[in-house]
Formats: sequence, structure tokens, C-alpha cells
Amino acid sequence: MPIVRIEVAQGRDPETLRKALQTVHEAVRDGFGVRDEQVRVLLTEVPPQHWSAGGKTLLERELER
Repeated sequence: MPIVRIEVAQGRDPETLRKALQTVHEAVRDGFGVRDEQVRVLLTEVPPQHWSAGGKTLLERELER
């Protein structure tokens, strides 16, 4: 059973997240040649204050704009 874990910064609208889940699901299903019910896609949204790149959190970067 394929399991895919995705972590993204919080802030995307529910429809965008749903579309991404569906797209990944289909790619994994087709790529591995498994049934729909065998695919697991786990999406975790990370708050911007808990995501750091280049020594600054995404929240800090947003506040600097």
C-alpha cells in the first residue's frame, strides 16, 4: 500500500488542497498500478511560524514584506 506524506505551509484554500490530494492520488495509483483504496495521501499543513528557510520563519518573511 503506497503512502505519500506531503507537508505544506498553511494558508492554501481547501479547494487547492483537495485538488493536490486528488492529483497525487491519481499519480501514485497509476504509477504503481494499484487500486484506489490502496493509496494513502497524508497532507499536513504547517503554521508559518513553524516553517523556517534561510534562518527565518515564513511568518517573519511575511511580516518583512
